[in-house]
Amino acid sequence: MSRKLSATATDFIDDAHLTALLERPRPDSRRVRDLVAKSLDKQALAVEETADLLLADDPELVEEIFAAARTLKETVYGNRIVLFAPLYIGSECINDCAYCGFRRSNPDAVRRTLDLDEIRRQVTALEEKGQKRLILVFGEHPKYNAEFIAESVRTVYGVKVGHGEIRRVNINAAPLDKAGYEIVKEAGIGTYQVFQETYHHPTYAQVHPRLTAKGDYLWRLDALSRAMEAGLDDVGIGALFGLYDWRFEVLGLVRHALFLQELYGVGPHTISFPRLRPASGVQLDEKWQVADRDFLRLIAILRLSVPYTGMILTAREDAALRRQALSFGVSQIDAGTRIELGGYTEAGDTQCMEREQFTIGDVRSLDEVMRELVVDGHVPSFCTACYRLGRTGEHFMEFAIPGFIKRFCTPNALTTLLEYLVDYGSEETRAAGERIIAEELAKLPEDALKRELVSRLDRIRTTEDRDLYF
Repeated sequence: MSRKLSATATDFIDDAHLTALLERPRPDSRRVRDLVAKSLDKQALAVEETADLLLADDPELVEEIFAAARTLKETVYGNRIVLFAPLYIGSECINDCAYCGFRRSNPDAVRRTLDLDEIRRQVTALEEKGQKRLILVFGEHPKYNAEFIAESVRTVYGVKVGHGEIRRVNINAAPLDKAGYEIVKEAGIGTYQVFQETYHHPTYAQVHPRLTAKGDYLWRLDALSRAMEAGLDDVGIGALFGLYDWRFEVLGLVRHALFLQELYGVGPHTISFPRLRPASGVQLDEKWQVADRDFLRLIAILRLSVPYTGMILTAREDAALRRQALSFGVSQIDAGTRIELGGYTEAGDTQCMEREQFTIGDVRSLDEVMRELVVDGHVPSFCTACYRLGRTGEHFMEFAIPGFIKRFCTPNALTTLLEYLVDYGSEETRAAGERIIAEELAKLPEDALKRELVSRLDRIRTTEDRDLYF
Protein backbone atom coordinates (compact mmCIF):
# COMPACT_ATOMS: atom_id res chain seq x y z
CA MET A 1 0.00 0.00 0.00
CA SER A 2 1.29 3.44 -0.92
CA ARG A 3 1.53 6.25 1.60
CA LYS A 4 0.06 8.85 -0.72
CA LEU A 5 -1.97 11.48 1.12
CA SER A 6 -5.22 12.93 -0.19
CA ALA A 7 -5.17 15.88 -2.55
CA THR A 8 -6.38 18.11 0.28
CA ALA A 9 -4.20 16.70 3.08
CA THR A 10 -3.66 19.24 5.83
CA ASP A 11 -3.13 19.17 9.56
CA PHE A 12 -6.26 21.07 10.56
CA ILE A 13 -5.79 20.55 14.32
CA ASP A 14 -4.19 23.64 15.87
CA ASP A 15 -3.28 22.61 19.41
CA ALA A 16 -2.50 26.15 20.54
CA HIS A 17 -5.82 27.48 19.28
CA LEU A 18 -7.89 24.71 20.85
CA THR A 19 -6.03 25.06 24.14
CA ALA A 20 -6.55 28.83 24.14
CA LEU A 21 -10.28 28.36 23.64
CA LEU A 22 -10.41 26.33 26.85
CA GLU A 23 -8.47 28.95 28.79
CA ARG A 24 -10.98 31.75 28.20
CA PRO A 25 -13.32 33.00 30.93
CA ARG A 26 -16.53 31.09 31.45
CA PRO A 27 -19.34 32.32 29.20
CA ASP A 28 -22.34 33.98 30.79
CA SER A 29 -25.65 32.16 31.00
CA ARG A 30 -27.19 34.12 28.13
CA ARG A 31 -24.40 33.04 25.78
CA VAL A 32 -24.85 29.40 26.75
CA ARG A 33 -28.61 29.54 26.31
CA ASP A 34 -28.23 31.17 22.89
CA LEU A 35 -25.97 28.32 21.82
CA VAL A 36 -28.42 25.76 23.15
CA ALA A 37 -31.19 27.44 21.16
CA LYS A 38 -29.02 27.30 18.03
CA SER A 39 -28.47 23.58 18.56
CA LEU A 40 -32.16 22.95 19.05
CA ASP A 41 -32.66 24.63 15.67
CA LYS A 42 -30.45 21.77 14.35
CA GLN A 43 -27.56 24.02 13.43
CA ALA A 44 -24.05 22.67 13.91
CA LEU A 45 -21.91 24.62 16.34
CA ALA A 46 -18.51 26.10 15.53
CA VAL A 47 -15.49 24.91 17.49
CA GLU A 48 -15.46 28.18 19.42
CA GLU A 49 -19.13 27.75 20.33
CA THR A 50 -18.52 24.17 21.46
CA ALA A 51 -15.74 25.45 23.71
CA ASP A 52 -18.22 27.76 25.41
CA LEU A 53 -20.45 24.80 26.23
CA LEU A 54 -17.45 22.94 27.60
CA LEU A 55 -16.58 25.90 29.84
CA ALA A 56 -20.13 26.17 31.17
CA ASP A 57 -19.80 24.15 34.37
CA ASP A 58 -22.44 25.89 36.48
CA PRO A 59 -24.76 23.04 37.63
CA GLU A 60 -27.89 24.81 36.40
CA LEU A 61 -26.43 25.37 32.93
CA VAL A 62 -25.13 21.81 32.77
CA GLU A 63 -28.65 20.55 33.48
CA GLU A 64 -29.98 22.77 30.69
CA ILE A 65 -27.40 21.29 28.33
CA PHE A 66 -28.51 17.78 29.34
CA ALA A 67 -32.15 18.68 28.78
CA ALA A 68 -31.40 20.17 25.37
CA ALA A 69 -29.44 17.08 24.32
CA ARG A 70 -32.42 14.90 25.25
CA THR A 71 -34.75 17.09 23.21
CA LEU A 72 -32.46 17.19 20.20
CA LYS A 73 -31.97 13.45 20.25
CA GLU A 74 -35.71 12.91 20.25
CA THR A 75 -36.20 15.48 17.49
CA VAL A 76 -33.56 14.10 15.13
CA TYR A 77 -33.58 10.38 15.92
CA GLY A 78 -36.80 9.80 17.81
CA ASN A 79 -36.64 7.07 20.46
CA ARG A 80 -34.82 4.61 18.20
CA ILE A 81 -31.57 2.95 19.23
CA VAL A 82 -29.69 1.12 16.49
CA LEU A 83 -27.94 -2.10 17.56
CA PHE A 84 -24.86 -3.87 16.24
CA ALA A 85 -22.14 -6.27 17.35
CA PRO A 86 -18.36 -6.14 16.92
CA LEU A 87 -16.53 -9.08 15.36
CA TYR A 88 -12.77 -9.14 15.83
CA ILE A 89 -11.07 -10.72 12.80
CA GLY A 90 -7.39 -10.41 13.71
CA SER A 91 -5.15 -9.36 16.58
CA GLU A 92 -1.83 -9.26 14.75
CA CYS A 93 -0.48 -5.70 14.92
CA ILE A 94 2.72 -3.88 13.97
CA ASN A 95 1.91 -0.91 16.20
CA ASP A 96 2.93 -0.45 19.81
CA CYS A 97 0.20 1.80 21.20
CA ALA A 98 0.76 2.28 24.93
CA TYR A 99 -2.89 1.68 25.88
CA CYS A 100 -3.68 -1.40 23.76
CA GLY A 101 -3.62 -5.07 24.69
CA PHE A 102 -2.80 -5.97 21.07
CA ARG A 103 0.34 -3.83 20.92
CA ARG A 104 3.28 -5.67 19.43
CA SER A 105 5.46 -5.54 22.56
CA ASN A 106 2.88 -7.32 24.73
CA PRO A 107 4.21 -10.87 25.15
CA ASP A 108 1.00 -12.09 26.78
CA ALA A 109 -1.33 -11.22 23.89
CA VAL A 110 -2.73 -14.20 22.01
CA ARG A 111 -2.13 -13.53 18.30
CA ARG A 112 -4.72 -14.93 15.97
CA THR A 113 -6.40 -14.27 12.64
CA LEU A 114 -9.72 -15.91 11.88
CA ASP A 115 -9.75 -17.86 8.62
CA LEU A 116 -12.82 -17.79 6.41
CA ASP A 117 -14.38 -20.88 7.98
CA GLU A 118 -13.87 -19.43 11.46
CA ILE A 119 -15.47 -16.17 10.32
CA ARG A 120 -18.46 -18.14 9.06
CA ARG A 121 -18.81 -19.90 12.43
CA GLN A 122 -18.70 -16.60 14.29
CA VAL A 123 -21.29 -15.04 11.98
CA THR A 124 -23.53 -18.10 12.29
CA ALA A 125 -23.46 -17.74 16.08
CA LEU A 126 -24.26 -14.04 15.81
CA GLU A 127 -27.14 -14.60 13.39
CA GLU A 128 -28.59 -17.28 15.64
CA LYS A 129 -28.86 -14.63 18.36
CA GLY A 130 -30.62 -12.18 16.03
CA GLN A 131 -27.81 -9.82 15.03
CA LYS A 132 -28.21 -8.03 11.68
CA ARG A 133 -25.41 -5.44 11.79
CA LEU A 134 -21.72 -6.04 12.45
CA ILE A 135 -18.53 -4.05 12.66
CA LEU A 136 -15.41 -6.03 11.72
CA VAL A 137 -12.30 -5.07 13.68
CA PHE A 138 -8.73 -5.59 12.46
CA GLY A 139 -5.31 -4.85 13.90
CA GLU A 140 -2.82 -3.02 11.71
CA HIS A 141 -0.74 -5.62 9.92
CA PRO A 142 0.35 -6.24 6.30
CA LYS A 143 -1.88 -9.33 6.08
CA TYR A 144 -4.94 -7.18 6.85
CA ASN A 145 -4.82 -5.29 3.58
CA ALA A 146 -7.77 -4.03 1.55
CA GLU A 147 -8.18 -7.33 -0.31
CA PHE A 148 -8.29 -9.28 2.96
CA ILE A 149 -10.82 -6.88 4.47
CA ALA A 150 -12.98 -7.09 1.35
CA GLU A 151 -12.84 -10.89 1.34
CA SER A 152 -13.85 -10.96 5.01
CA VAL A 153 -16.80 -8.68 4.25
CA ARG A 154 -17.99 -10.83 1.37
CA THR A 155 -17.70 -13.91 3.57
CA VAL A 156 -19.86 -12.32 6.27
CA TYR A 157 -22.55 -11.33 3.77
CA GLY A 158 -22.58 -14.89 2.43
CA VAL A 159 -23.66 -16.49 5.72
CA LYS A 160 -27.42 -16.96 6.03
CA VAL A 161 -28.91 -19.18 8.73
CA GLY A 162 -32.70 -19.56 8.80
CA HIS A 163 -34.08 -16.03 8.92
CA GLY A 164 -30.65 -14.78 9.91
CA GLU A 165 -28.46 -12.62 7.75
CA ILE A 166 -26.04 -9.75 8.19
CA ARG A 167 -27.39 -6.77 6.27
CA ARG A 168 -24.67 -4.23 7.02
CA VAL A 169 -20.96 -4.68 7.67
CA ASN A 170 -19.00 -1.71 9.00
CA ILE A 171 -15.21 -1.66 9.33
CA ASN A 172 -12.80 -0.54 12.05
CA ALA A 173 -9.31 -0.94 10.65
CA ALA A 174 -6.08 0.86 9.85
CA PRO A 175 -6.10 3.76 7.38
CA LEU A 176 -5.91 2.78 3.71
CA ASP A 177 -4.81 4.61 0.61
CA LYS A 178 -7.38 5.73 -1.94
CA ALA A 179 -7.13 2.52 -3.97
CA GLY A 180 -7.65 0.46 -0.82
CA TYR A 181 -10.82 2.31 0.07
CA GLU A 182 -12.12 1.70 -3.45
CA ILE A 183 -11.58 -2.04 -2.97
CA VAL A 184 -13.44 -2.25 0.34
CA LYS A 185 -16.22 -0.01 -0.97
CA GLU A 186 -16.78 -2.46 -3.82
CA ALA A 187 -17.31 -5.22 -1.26
CA GLY A 188 -20.38 -3.38 0.01
CA ILE A 189 -19.21 -2.08 3.35
CA GLY A 190 -21.17 0.43 5.36
CA THR A 191 -19.18 2.84 7.53
CA TYR A 192 -15.37 2.85 7.63
CA GLN A 193 -14.14 3.96 11.05
CA VAL A 194 -10.73 5.45 11.77
CA PHE A 195 -10.26 6.91 15.25
CA GLN A 196 -7.56 9.50 15.75
CA GLU A 197 -7.39 8.25 19.38
CA THR A 198 -6.10 11.65 20.56
CA TYR A 199 -6.04 14.91 18.64
CA HIS A 200 -3.38 16.40 20.94
CA HIS A 201 -0.10 16.20 19.04
CA PRO A 202 2.30 15.70 22.00
CA THR A 203 0.09 13.03 23.54
CA TYR A 204 -0.32 11.32 20.17
CA ALA A 205 3.46 11.12 19.83
CA GLN A 206 3.82 9.87 23.39
CA VAL A 207 1.45 6.89 23.06
CA HIS A 208 2.22 6.03 19.41
CA PRO A 209 5.97 5.41 18.90
CA ARG A 210 7.38 7.41 16.00
CA LEU A 211 8.78 4.45 14.04
CA THR A 212 5.47 2.57 13.93
CA ALA A 213 2.82 2.81 11.22
CA LYS A 214 0.49 4.61 13.58
CA GLY A 215 3.18 7.09 14.60
CA ASP A 216 2.38 9.25 11.56
CA TYR A 217 -0.21 11.72 12.85
CA LEU A 218 -1.08 13.27 9.47
CA TRP A 219 -1.46 9.93 7.69
CA ARG A 220 -4.10 8.98 10.22
CA LEU A 221 -5.76 12.40 10.34
CA ASP A 222 -6.04 12.38 6.53
CA ALA A 223 -7.43 8.82 6.41
CA LEU A 224 -11.08 9.68 5.95
CA SER A 225 -10.33 12.39 3.43
CA ARG A 226 -8.81 9.65 1.27
CA ALA A 227 -11.94 7.58 1.84
CA MET A 228 -14.09 10.47 0.67
CA GLU A 229 -11.94 10.88 -2.44
CA ALA A 230 -12.48 7.18 -3.14
CA GLY A 231 -16.25 7.69 -3.09
CA LEU A 232 -16.78 6.25 0.39
CA ASP A 233 -18.95 8.97 1.91
CA ASP A 234 -19.94 6.95 4.98
CA VAL A 235 -17.16 7.34 7.57
CA GLY A 236 -16.82 7.37 11.34
CA ILE A 237 -14.48 9.33 13.60
CA GLY A 238 -13.63 8.88 17.26
CA ALA A 239 -11.32 9.71 20.14
CA LEU A 240 -10.16 7.54 23.02
CA PHE A 241 -11.05 9.50 26.13
CA GLY A 242 -8.57 9.27 28.95
CA LEU A 243 -5.38 9.94 27.00
CA TYR A 244 -5.62 13.73 27.34
CA ASP A 245 -8.01 16.48 28.50
CA TRP A 246 -11.50 15.35 27.51
CA ARG A 247 -12.51 18.88 26.60
CA PHE A 248 -9.66 19.17 24.07
CA GLU A 249 -10.68 15.86 22.48
CA VAL A 250 -14.27 17.07 22.10
CA LEU A 251 -12.98 20.13 20.25
CA GLY A 252 -10.82 17.88 18.08
CA LEU A 253 -13.82 15.75 17.13
CA VAL A 254 -15.94 18.78 16.29
CA ARG A 255 -13.11 20.32 14.25
CA HIS A 256 -12.72 17.05 12.34
CA ALA A 257 -16.45 16.81 11.66
CA LEU A 258 -16.58 20.39 10.41
CA PHE A 259 -13.49 19.89 8.24
CA LEU A 260 -15.11 16.96 6.42
CA GLN A 261 -18.38 18.87 6.10
CA GLU A 262 -16.69 21.96 4.69
CA LEU A 263 -14.51 20.06 2.23
CA TYR A 264 -16.80 17.27 1.03
CA GLY A 265 -20.29 18.52 1.80
CA VAL A 266 -20.93 15.76 4.32
CA GLY A 267 -19.65 15.20 7.82
CA PRO A 268 -18.96 11.87 9.52
CA HIS A 269 -21.82 9.40 9.71
CA THR A 270 -20.87 8.53 13.28
CA ILE A 271 -18.80 9.79 16.19
CA SER A 272 -17.49 7.39 18.85
CA PHE A 273 -16.19 8.37 22.27
CA PRO A 274 -14.82 5.27 24.03
CA ARG A 275 -13.11 5.61 27.40
CA LEU A 276 -9.88 3.85 28.29
CA ARG A 277 -10.40 0.41 29.80
CA PRO A 278 -8.01 -2.07 31.43
CA ALA A 279 -6.10 -4.21 28.95
CA SER A 280 -3.59 -7.03 29.05
CA GLY A 281 -0.13 -5.77 29.98
CA VAL A 282 -1.20 -2.12 30.15
CA GLN A 283 -0.56 0.24 33.03
CA LEU A 284 -3.09 3.05 32.64
CA ASP A 285 -2.14 6.63 33.55
CA GLU A 286 -5.17 7.94 35.41
CA LYS A 287 -4.20 11.61 35.08
CA TRP A 288 -6.74 12.22 32.32
CA GLN A 289 -9.35 9.72 33.44
CA VAL A 290 -12.84 10.99 32.63
CA ALA A 291 -15.32 10.90 35.51
CA ASP A 292 -18.82 9.60 34.80
CA ARG A 293 -20.41 13.04 35.16
CA ASP A 294 -17.96 14.58 32.68
CA PHE A 295 -18.47 11.64 30.35
CA LEU A 296 -22.20 12.34 30.27
CA ARG A 297 -21.44 16.03 29.70
CA LEU A 298 -19.24 15.32 26.70
CA ILE A 299 -21.94 13.12 25.17
CA ALA A 300 -24.53 15.87 25.58
CA ILE A 301 -22.21 18.55 24.21
CA LEU A 302 -21.29 16.46 21.18
CA ARG A 303 -24.98 15.89 20.52
CA LEU A 304 -25.60 19.64 20.53
CA SER A 305 -22.51 20.46 18.48
CA VAL A 306 -23.10 17.98 15.65
CA PRO A 307 -26.87 17.40 15.56
CA TYR A 308 -26.84 15.45 12.30
CA THR A 309 -24.24 12.83 13.30
CA GLY A 310 -24.90 9.39 14.78
CA MET A 311 -23.28 8.79 18.16
CA ILE A 312 -22.01 5.39 19.28
CA LEU A 313 -21.79 4.26 22.91
CA THR A 314 -19.98 0.94 23.26
CA ALA A 315 -19.99 -1.91 25.73
CA ARG A 316 -16.76 -0.57 27.22
CA GLU A 317 -19.17 1.15 29.62
CA ASP A 318 -21.15 -0.74 32.24
CA ALA A 319 -24.86 -1.39 31.88
CA ALA A 320 -25.97 1.25 34.40
CA LEU A 321 -24.03 4.08 32.79
CA ARG A 322 -25.13 3.06 29.30
CA ARG A 323 -28.73 3.11 30.42
CA GLN A 324 -28.27 6.62 31.80
CA ALA A 325 -26.37 7.93 28.78
CA LEU A 326 -28.86 6.84 26.13
CA SER A 327 -31.10 9.84 26.61
CA PHE A 328 -28.33 12.39 26.06
CA GLY A 329 -27.91 11.82 22.35
CA VAL A 330 -26.67 8.27 21.78
CA SER A 331 -28.15 6.70 18.65
CA GLN A 332 -26.20 3.42 18.37
CA ILE A 333 -24.96 0.79 20.83
CA ASP A 334 -23.47 -2.67 20.60
CA ALA A 335 -25.10 -5.54 22.47
CA GLY A 336 -24.36 -9.18 23.13
CA THR A 337 -20.72 -8.18 22.73
CA ARG A 338 -17.63 -10.40 22.91
CA ILE A 339 -14.30 -9.06 21.72
CA GLU A 340 -12.07 -12.11 22.11
CA LEU A 341 -10.96 -13.64 18.81
CA GLY A 342 -13.52 -16.41 18.30
CA GLY A 343 -15.43 -15.16 21.31
CA TYR A 344 -18.94 -15.84 20.04
CA THR A 345 -18.37 -19.59 19.91
CA GLU A 346 -15.37 -20.26 22.15
CA ALA A 347 -15.56 -17.87 25.13
CA GLY A 348 -17.37 -18.69 28.32
CA ASP A 349 -18.86 -16.21 30.74
CA THR A 350 -15.48 -14.91 31.92
CA GLN A 351 -13.45 -12.50 29.83
CA CYS A 352 -9.90 -13.51 28.88
CA MET A 353 -7.76 -10.37 28.80
CA GLU A 354 -4.96 -12.01 26.81
CA ARG A 355 -7.40 -12.67 23.95
CA GLU A 356 -9.03 -9.24 23.80
CA GLN A 357 -7.95 -5.68 23.07
CA PHE A 358 -9.42 -4.37 26.34
CA THR A 359 -12.01 -5.47 28.87
CA ILE A 360 -15.66 -4.61 28.35
CA GLY A 361 -18.11 -3.35 30.95
CA ASP A 362 -21.43 -4.64 29.60
CA VAL A 363 -21.44 -8.39 28.96
CA ARG A 364 -25.21 -8.87 28.84
CA SER A 365 -26.83 -10.88 26.06
CA LEU A 366 -28.52 -9.19 23.13
CA ASP A 367 -31.91 -10.30 24.46
CA GLU A 368 -31.28 -8.74 27.88
CA VAL A 369 -30.29 -5.43 26.29
CA MET A 370 -33.28 -5.50 23.95
CA ARG A 371 -35.65 -6.09 26.85
CA GLU A 372 -34.23 -3.21 28.88
CA LEU A 373 -34.46 -0.88 25.88
CA VAL A 374 -38.13 -1.55 25.20
CA VAL A 375 -39.05 -1.43 28.88
CA ASP A 376 -37.39 2.01 29.03
CA GLY A 377 -39.39 3.24 26.04
CA HIS A 378 -36.73 2.91 23.34
CA VAL A 379 -37.30 1.24 19.99
CA PRO A 380 -34.38 -1.08 19.18
CA SER A 381 -33.65 -1.02 15.46
CA PHE A 382 -31.63 -3.19 13.11
CA CYS A 383 -32.59 -1.06 10.11
CA THR A 384 -30.19 -0.96 7.16
CA ALA A 385 -32.57 0.41 4.53
CA CYS A 386 -30.90 3.77 3.93
CA TYR A 387 -27.55 2.23 3.11
CA ARG A 388 -28.98 -0.29 0.68
CA LEU A 389 -31.15 2.32 -1.01
CA GLY A 390 -28.40 4.91 -1.35
CA ARG A 391 -29.70 7.26 1.35
CA THR A 392 -26.19 7.97 2.61
CA GLY A 393 -23.79 10.87 2.77
CA GLU A 394 -25.51 14.22 2.70
CA HIS A 395 -28.88 12.52 2.19
CA PHE A 396 -28.50 10.81 5.55
CA MET A 397 -28.56 14.05 7.48
CA GLU A 398 -32.02 13.43 8.80
CA PHE A 399 -32.48 16.92 10.17
CA ALA A 400 -32.48 18.28 6.60
CA ILE A 401 -35.19 15.92 5.36
CA PRO A 402 -38.67 16.84 6.60
CA GLY A 403 -40.65 13.81 7.71
CA PHE A 404 -37.67 11.46 7.46
CA ILE A 405 -38.34 9.73 10.78
CA LYS A 406 -42.05 9.33 10.10
CA ARG A 407 -41.62 8.04 6.55
CA PHE A 408 -38.63 5.76 6.93
CA CYS A 409 -36.97 5.42 10.32
CA THR A 410 -39.88 4.56 12.59
CA PRO A 411 -41.50 2.05 10.19
CA ASN A 412 -38.19 0.32 9.51
CA ALA A 413 -37.30 0.24 13.19
CA LEU A 414 -40.61 -1.40 14.01
CA THR A 415 -40.35 -4.05 11.30
CA THR A 416 -36.80 -5.01 12.28
CA LEU A 417 -37.75 -5.04 15.96
CA LEU A 418 -40.65 -7.38 15.24
CA GLU A 419 -38.37 -9.65 13.20
CA TYR A 420 -36.17 -10.02 16.26
CA LEU A 421 -39.10 -10.61 18.61
CA VAL A 422 -40.68 -13.29 16.41
CA ASP A 423 -37.51 -15.10 15.40
CA TYR A 424 -35.21 -14.78 18.42
CA GLY A 425 -36.76 -12.97 21.37
CA SER A 426 -37.48 -14.57 24.72
CA GLU A 427 -41.10 -14.67 25.82
CA GLU A 428 -40.56 -11.79 28.23
CA THR A 429 -38.78 -9.64 25.66
CA ARG A 430 -41.38 -10.36 23.01
CA ALA A 431 -44.23 -9.29 25.31
CA ALA A 432 -42.47 -6.03 26.19
CA GLY A 433 -41.56 -5.43 22.55
CA GLU A 434 -45.09 -5.98 21.28
CA ARG A 435 -46.30 -3.38 23.79
CA ILE A 436 -43.95 -0.71 22.48
CA ILE A 437 -44.82 -1.55 18.87
CA ALA A 438 -48.48 -0.96 19.72
CA GLU A 439 -47.58 2.33 21.43
CA GLU A 440 -45.57 3.53 18.43
CA LEU A 441 -48.34 2.59 16.00
CA ALA A 442 -50.82 4.58 18.06
CA LYS A 443 -48.70 7.70 17.55
CA LEU A 444 -48.81 7.47 13.77
CA PRO A 445 -51.56 9.20 11.76
CA GLU A 446 -54.15 7.07 10.06
CA ASP A 447 -52.86 7.17 6.49
CA ALA A 448 -51.62 4.92 3.69
CA LEU A 449 -48.16 4.61 5.24
CA LYS A 450 -49.53 3.34 8.53
CA ARG A 451 -51.83 0.88 6.77
CA GLU A 452 -48.90 -0.50 4.80
CA LEU A 453 -46.78 -0.72 7.95
CA VAL A 454 -49.51 -2.64 9.80
CA SER A 455 -49.79 -4.99 6.82
CA ARG A 456 -46.05 -5.66 6.84
CA LEU A 457 -46.01 -6.27 10.58
CA ASP A 458 -48.82 -8.81 10.15
CA ARG A 459 -46.82 -10.56 7.40
CA ILE A 460 -43.81 -10.86 9.69
CA ARG A 461 -45.96 -12.40 12.43
CA THR A 462 -47.79 -14.87 10.18
CA THR A 463 -45.49 -15.68 7.22
CA GLU A 464 -41.83 -16.23 6.40
CA ASP A 465 -41.57 -12.74 4.84
CA ARG A 466 -38.69 -10.68 6.23
CA ASP A 467 -36.65 -7.57 5.36
CA LEU A 468 -39.75 -5.54 4.49
CA TYR A 469 -38.14 -2.14 4.56
CA PHE A 470 -39.39 1.24 3.39
